[in-house]
Formats: sequence, structure tokens, C-alpha cells
Amino acid sequence: PICLKVFEEKTSGKLATDDRPDLLNALGYIREGDLLTVHEVDRLGRNLLEGLIVLNDLFQQGIGVKVLEGIAAGEHTERSLILDIALALAEDRRRDIIRKTKNGLDAARARGRVGGRRPVVDDDKRAAILDRRKRGESIRTIAAAVKVSVGVVHKTLADAQLAAAEGNPR
Repeated sequence: PICLKVFEEKTSGKLATDDRPDLLNALGYIREGDLLTVHEVDRLGRNLLEGLIVLNDLFQQGIGVKVLEGIAAGEHTERSLILDIALALAEDRRRDIIRKTKNGLDAARARGRVGGRRPVVDDDKRAAILDRRKRGESIRTIAAAVKVSVGVVHKTLADAQLAAAEGNPR
């Protein structure tokens, strides 16, 4: 099958339809009699209600949906039990991913592990950044001299200012 226009979305399907500009562009482009092709039905939304609303709107406008993979693979011109089940399963998978991720993070914390990158700024670099700023050096000059990004310098200065405001000189 040939697609007349391709909308490639990189945004997470867990977001609301209104927060997915590529999906909104695709929905605004298609007209009555067209066929919207999606890889899996969960690309219309991993939230059951959002997915059903999108499907209902499409079907009411006379637009069909072609699903390439999954249990709902095929062409659909009206709501069906298989579409509803596919959306419900997608929502359940999403909920399962969130639960497993949370459990894994909790287990890591219990073992004393903390997520994220190791801090770029140690005490020596922090002292150098603050000292150079006191001498009036620009943030870019400090970043180049200490070999960190401009953002790291900004964050270090902001953290120091916040700590001083709270009476916690660090």
C-alpha cells in the first residue's frame, strides 16, 4: 500500500493527544474516505479512553484505520471488540512498565544505589567555579577553564546562591 503523506512521530504515546503535535497534524490532514495507517493501535494512545476517542472521531468522519501489527492488525472502518481489547492491552502494558520501573528503582534504593549520572562537579571544581565567579569571570570563561559545560556552571552558581539564601553555606 502507498501512503500519500507520512507523519513520523517520536513523541511518547503515553501523552495526551493534544500534547502530540505529529498525531494532531496527521488527524488534521486526513479527510473522509482516507485510511490512517498506524504501526500498532497503541500509537493512537496508550490510554484506553484517549484511544477510543480518537477512533470514534475518525470513524464518525468516515476515516478508516489500518493497523499494521498486533492483535488488531487489519483495516477497520468502525469500532470493534478487537480494537477495544488492543487499546486496553496497550494501557495495561503501559501500567505494567511503570510498575516494574518503580519496583526496580525502589529495590535499587534499598540496596543503596541512586539513579542518574555521577555529579560532574566535585568539591574542588565547585570551589574553583565560585572563586572565579567572585573574581568577575564570565560563565563561559569559567566553563572552559574548569572543563564543564556552561549549564553546569549555571547550576553550580544557582545551587550555591540557594544554599546561601537558606543559611547553609556550602
